[in-house]
Amino acid sequence: MRTHARVVIIGGGVVGCSIAYHLTAMGWREIVVLERGDLAGGSTWHSAGLVGQLRSTINLTRIMMDSVALYARLEGETGVDPGWMPVGSLRLASEERMSELRRQAVAARGYGLSMELLSPREAVALFPVMADDEIVGAAYLPTDGRVDPNGLTQALAAGARARGAEIIRQARVLKIAVSAGRVHGVETDQGAIRTEVVVNAAGMWAREIGRMAGVLVPVVPMEHQFLVTKPIAGVSRDLPTLRDPDRLVYFREEVGGLVAGGYEPDPAAWGLDGIPDDFTHRLLPPNWDRFEQLGRLAISRVPALRDAGIVRLINGPEAFTPDGGFLLGEAPEVRGFYVAAGFNAHGIAAAGGVGKVLAEWIVEGEPHLDVWRMDIRRFGRHYRSPRYALAKTIEAYARHYEIHYPFQESDAGRRLRLSPAYPRTVALGAVMGEKGGWERPNWYASNEGAAEIEHEPRGWMRRFWSPAIGAEHRATREAAGLFDFTSFSKMEVTGPGALRVLQYITANDLDKPVGTITYTSMLNAKGGIECDLTVSRLAAERFLIITGAAFGTHDMAWIRRHLPADGSVHLRDLTGALACVGLWGPRAREILRQVSDDDVSNDAFPFLTAREITVGQVAVTALRVTYVGELGWELYAPIEMGAGVWDALWEAGRPLGLVPIGYRAVDTLRLEKGYRYWSADITPETTPFEAGLGFAVKLQKGDFLGREALLRQRQEGVRQRLCCLVLDDPNAVAAMDEPVCDGDRVVGLVTSAAYGYAVHRSVAYAYLPVTVANPGTPLTVIVDAERIPASVVREPLFDPRHERVRA
Repeated sequence: MRTHARVVIIGGGVVGCSIAYHLTAMGWREIVVLERGDLAGGSTWHSAGLVGQLRSTINLTRIMMDSVALYARLEGETGVDPGWMPVGSLRLASEERMSELRRQAVAARGYGLSMELLSPREAVALFPVMADDEIVGAAYLPTDGRVDPNGLTQALAAGARARGAEIIRQARVLKIAVSAGRVHGVETDQGAIRTEVVVNAAGMWAREIGRMAGVLVPVVPMEHQFLVTKPIAGVSRDLPTLRDPDRLVYFREEVGGLVAGGYEPDPAAWGLDGIPDDFTHRLLPPNWDRFEQLGRLAISRVPALRDAGIVRLINGPEAFTPDGGFLLGEAPEVRGFYVAAGFNAHGIAAAGGVGKVLAEWIVEGEPHLDVWRMDIRRFGRHYRSPRYALAKTIEAYARHYEIHYPFQESDAGRRLRLSPAYPRTVALGAVMGEKGGWERPNWYASNEGAAEIEHEPRGWMRRFWSPAIGAEHRATREAAGLFDFTSFSKMEVTGPGALRVLQYITANDLDKPVGTITYTSMLNAKGGIECDLTVSRLAAERFLIITGAAFGTHDMAWIRRHLPADGSVHLRDLTGALACVGLWGPRAREILRQVSDDDVSNDAFPFLTAREITVGQVAVTALRVTYVGELGWELYAPIEMGAGVWDALWEAGRPLGLVPIGYRAVDTLRLEKGYRYWSADITPETTPFEAGLGFAVKLQKGDFLGREALLRQRQEGVRQRLCCLVLDDPNAVAAMDEPVCDGDRVVGLVTSAAYGYAVHRSVAYAYLPVTVANPGTPLTVIVDAERIPASVVREPLFDPRHERVRA
């Protein structure tokens, strides 16, 4: 075995071999794949092999589409048949789910996929052995299919070997060498390999491999069962795959019979105390009692199963994650340690596209797609608790086939991270949501009585909505709102050279007087927005950075990547140390004056400045910034004193109309004002110039990461712009990814949307080609499968001269 490699991939399943295939296709050599058994010996070999392309987001769908394109050409390229059969797929729907299929058909069009909606009779014609009970329609994707998992793995391995990759079987990884926060090698039972890049593609073993490097990889092996029958009359090789999510089951053809499996609502985890070393090409004992519910549901859809001979019940563990999304990317704790795991029984469908994404990430520093919803950095330290991760994973598995509505909340693992104001918000009737493990008010039931219902969204957006959202929105605009923002991620950068480091990784100019707040992006080499945050200069070489609750691990990893190796600049996580109470509205200053002896006038405390003041008995760091477009402050206090800040403001503000405000109103407020949200309106795929954030870019300040890409874009001009649209129907409210059309042509997808209670319009944002991005351009937005007339308008819709925030 070689003693040095450019990349070592741990795991010879379909994903590991795909990564090797794509790395070698990009010209990298000295690639080693380590497999503890034989290729495809883990979860790959017992996969059902279904390949469906349409997913919940456009970029996950693109990954699946890349897989299909690869599988179709693999045999011609490698000479090894992957067993790819483009037989198409059917997804059945009852009355409730039919609205979901209509939305998916619209999404498919926006994503560039062909998807047909069929009648029950048309669906039965394609899958003649099924009953049509309770079916009102079906979706058919003709380019979906199935593939032989072992054949696919062997074809990918052959392609990688042909370009020089070395695949070593029967090699167990014993240790991963890490020093100074970077990976340096892998020790196996066959010898050691020096390398600066390790990819953890170990499937159900990914958690244990991660521990060797000190990296959190929150995957849980779950038992996943499917039945294989003897031949059934009427079942042919070209039968499309079939999913019946209302019955929790799926089907495909197998040697003239059927495979029937599904996702039971009471799943079983496995291997929580460790996976046996020799568990390769092995199965778990069949659990007929657990499969009984799925079996009955499968028979009710395909009655021929009742009399079909059973070959066997396959029970194979699959690696699932706490939110049902993949785990991809470089670990935040260790440079050079990449993860490609947690595919939730969809590794076969995703392997081709995932291999491409990981190879680009390794070779070029970032992938060609925004994969935030699959990024391992979305999981914070609280997922190190096995019980917490297990509870969330069981819920994600059990809900796999549920209809997923906008703003639907998780129920598992709740009440984990509580702010000091939490008891107060509960007493005020807060309806709680969760973000980053934090309990946060979505809205307050106590505000529903004050609501004047001028607007009520219809369709999907109505399900998790309250009239309190509008009441809270208007209270913030008319008087003042009190916000619990303790869930914000907070960090501090200090030390000699802190300014120099931050100047290089931010697009705005931070070299401003102490006490100045700067809104800025952090960019990748292509000019894409990796982080969106505020930076407050509290001392010459001390900076307070605030970002979103879900983005702390991601943003800290990005900053840490660029710190000097000599340790002179320090990054410290302050999220759990500081409470944050927000106060905004036209009467915010009047309220703050009631509880502070400090001068908070506009002259003494102007917009975008930071000061130390007192609130009641508590000394706080006050930042005069806003995410809702009103006069006000973020007030940061030691966590143990946060309740004192809340109480002082609440008591002083009630006579002046102060109202507690939830996060759903924050979203409607910020959209009226045109404030962007990272991961939706701005992403690593979009630049500040495209996003309308050129004001926060200072090209003249000198060299910074992404500057060259922005200079090229400024010279060439942007091809798309983030635009504000208003819909003619105020009760038609988009969620995300709805197609925006110019005639019959899809020209963009909605990034985020809401009803603006102060402007009385349904508002949506979307990236549009510059040819249709001018104010006044008539377009249509497809909401709940209905074409809604819309038009491009100038932004922001509310307070366009920014007078209120500077009052």
